[in-house]
Amino acid sequence: RCSGRNRSEVCALLPDLIRDAETAVRVLDGAERRAALMALSDVYRLTGQATAYIAPAELAWVVADRALTAAQEADHPEAIAASAWNMGNILRETSYPEEALRVVTEAADLIRPHLDDAPDDWRGIYGSLMLHAAITHARDGAEGDAWRYWERGNQVAKSLPATYVHPSTVFGRANVDLHAVSVATDLRKATRALGLADDLDPEVMPSRERRARLWIEVARGHIQRGDRTAALHVMKLACKAGLETVVYTPSAREVAADLWRKAPRA
Repeated sequence: RCSGRNRSEVCALLPDLIRDAETAVRVLDGAERRAALMALSDVYRLTGQATAYIAPAELAWVVADRALTAAQEADHPEAIAASAWNMGNILRETSYPEEALRVVTEAADLIRPHLDDAPDDWRGIYGSLMLHAAITHARDGAEGDAWRYWERGNQVAKSLPATYVHPSTVFGRANVDLHAVSVATDLRKATRALGLADDLDPEVMPSRERRARLWIEVARGHIQRGDRTAALHVMKLACKAGLETVVYTPSAREVAADLWRKAPRA
């Protein structure tokens, strides 16, 4: 969470992690094998997140499928839900929004009966699924559905400790607030998005990656309003917060391309 080169540093570790996790699944039995399957699912989800927007779509599909398959073999609802969240990201980013919604809502249905007495991380992944659906609806222009799912995620965050952060999706109070900015931006409600962003303290974001994403969303809002000077200033802040997030995030690249073409010469 503290590194500005999070992808490079994680990718350097992945080959050994994958080999070790796959070996553990092959050599262990019983409860230990189930735990190894859950760890393997975690490793493949980490692989998907570290290589998102870098790896070819075909490889992203393989990684997401292996994460979900390991979680299903472990028969663990929270691991299945987390892998479905990862699969939903791949589906949405490869232009399958309806399938993305189906995957995350089915996973939410699977884990929802366990929420009343579930550990915090089970509720955290459920909240992540709600935010995922909110963004998917927002990108489709479905304003009512987008805010309805965002509010479900918001209610989950309210039920968790104020300092809670999910270990892989970073779901928590700050991330819910960031998603409100993203929902408004994806709905092209720039004034609302920028107003929501004004109320946020970037330093409470749970990682450098999320701080950079906040500035990217603010830049998108400024672009929508035609204020490219402000967008350029904000993108500098995004680069300072997390350069690799800017380099490898499609929305950031779109802002950079717009600025390259249209920013005032000054």
